[in-house]
Amino acid sequence: MKLPLFAALFGSAAAFAPAPAAKTASSLSETAYNPEFNGEDFDPMGFAKMHEIKGAFPNMFPHPQFLEEAEIKHGRMAMLGWTGVWATEGLGWHFPGAPVADDWSTALPVWAREDPGGFGLILAFIMIAEGEGVSHAGDNFRGKSKKIPGDMGFDWMGMTKSLSEEKQARYKTVEKKNGRAAMIAMASLMAMKSIPGSVPIMDVIKVTAVGAH
Repeated sequence: MKLPLFAALFGSAAAFAPAPAAKTASSLSETAYNPEFNGEDFDPMGFAKMHEIKGAFPNMFPHPQFLEEAEIKHGRMAMLGWTGVWATEGLGWHFPGAPVADDWSTALPVWAREDPGGFGLILAFIMIAEGEGVSHAGDNFRGKSKKIPGDMGFDWMGMTKSLSEEKQARYKTVEKKNGRAAMIAMASLMAMKSIPGSVPIMDVIKVTAVGAH
C-alpha cells in the first residue's frame, strides 16, 4: 500500500530533474503546450487558448503553464498508483508490518485508520513538496511562472548530467505519454470497481488469469 509513496520518494529522480537551461516567464508562455506531436499543438478542444477568451472574467481560465504542470503531476501520480495496485494486488508485495487492506480501492482509509502517523508524514511531505513547487517560481495559473512545468529541481542521483538536451527532451515527452496512459488506466480501474462490466477487457483478463491457475 505504501509502495507508490516510497517509490515517489526514492525511485523517480529523473522525473524531477532540473532542465538544462532556465527559461523566463515570457519564453515559457510562448512554448507549445504539446510539442511532441511533430512540433504542433494537439488541442482540438482549445483548452490551452481559453485564457485568451475576450470578455471572460480576469484569470477565469488557466494558462497553458498551469495545464502542463497539472498534467505532468497527475501523470506521475497515476503511474505510481498503477504500479502500486499491481505490486500489491498482482504480486502480493507489502511492507512488513504495514496495514494490509482486502482490496486496493479501500487501502487508503485502512492505512489512515491503522497507521495515522505514517499517513500524516506522507501527507505532510506531499503538502511541502507541492508548496515548494509553486510558491517560489511565480503564478503559473496566470502564466507568470519562471520554471519549466514539471521541473522540481530535484536530481539527487545526477541522472541527467550525462544526457544531451535532445535526450532530456525525449524523456520528457516519454514521461508525458506514459502519464497519459496511466491516467486512462487508473480511470479504467476506478470504473471497473464502481460499475461492474464497464471495462470488458478487465473481465477477459480476470477469466484468463483464473484459467491459467
